[in-house]
Amino acid sequence: MAIERIIDSSVHNNDADEQQIEVTLRPKSFNDYIGQDRLKNNLKLAIDAAKKRGEPIDHVLLYGPPGLGKTTMATVIANEMGTNIRVTSGPAIERAGDLASILTNLSDGDVLFIDEIHRLGRTVEEVLYSAMEDFKLDIMIGKGPAARSVRLDLPKFTVIGATTRTGALSAPLRDRFGISHRLEFYKPTEITDIITRASNILGSKIHPGAAELLSTRARLTPRIANRLLKRVRDYADVNGDGIIDVPTTEAALNLLEIDTLGLDPGDRNLINSIIENYGDNPVGLNTIAALTGDEATTIEDFYEPYLLQIGFIERTPRGRRVTPKAYKHVGKKPSESQNQQRLV
Repeated sequence: MAIERIIDSSVHNNDADEQQIEVTLRPKSFNDYIGQDRLKNNLKLAIDAAKKRGEPIDHVLLYGPPGLGKTTMATVIANEMGTNIRVTSGPAIERAGDLASILTNLSDGDVLFIDEIHRLGRTVEEVLYSAMEDFKLDIMIGKGPAARSVRLDLPKFTVIGATTRTGALSAPLRDRFGISHRLEFYKPTEITDIITRASNILGSKIHPGAAELLSTRARLTPRIANRLLKRVRDYADVNGDGIIDVPTTEAALNLLEIDTLGLDPGDRNLINSIIENYGDNPVGLNTIAALTGDEATTIEDFYEPYLLQIGFIERTPRGRRVTPKAYKHVGKKPSESQNQQRLV
């Protein structure tokens, strides 16, 4: 069984306290939402136009690494439109009947948020096509020769889909989204602002220097920033006076084994495993998964995005390769032959 990592950008589903805190910290409007300015500007325009026409906003597809605020943005869109939001996920909709039940209970203008939409089954997808495009629902009544198809009218609703793997979406489903945007990693200054805002909501006093220090370890991801803040707050409450200052933050991060770039033992193990076994040679994804004991999708969705972002891993036609920056960070030197290969 996989061990949950403190810097894992997915939600720890078995931690009810974390889920509750995450909901509490989520912004409710564009004014409270820090970062993603390009996305916010485009969505504001679409929302203002839809409200002026008295129509629901076009279907929206949000994609990018986990923890960057796709679910939060869906909630903000619903709030800005002044409508209700129904939240579900691809794996939860197992049959076409499950989707039909959800759709028939929506009202005009409602938002249906489908997380991990790439994991919808094919039969469910086919029902969703006509629902998104024509606001019609085709259902079968009866069985055998007496079975007949009935088309029901649906309210005008908006689907907001979220995925970490756009390549896994079928082309017909992608084409039905009128608005499609990628969420980018945040800037360190934006993460600092998010940490400061979250500490105020949690009622914890944090020094500016401590917020900046945490922002350098949060992997440019709000969910990880909030999770680290919660752990440092716990440390400050137990080992200090509850005030989060720089020494307290450093001590807590050292205890958690989060280094200066936000890498944890799992990240360092991945880099060291590639270096020790393959050096500077390209390595296939499945081979990396075998070396680390993780699934290939875990490597691709949770480890790689940030390591690619900071230039520690590069993708080549023959596989993944560790860069000189990664060698330096883990305290190792590439061989002379590897350096020569780099120069060629």
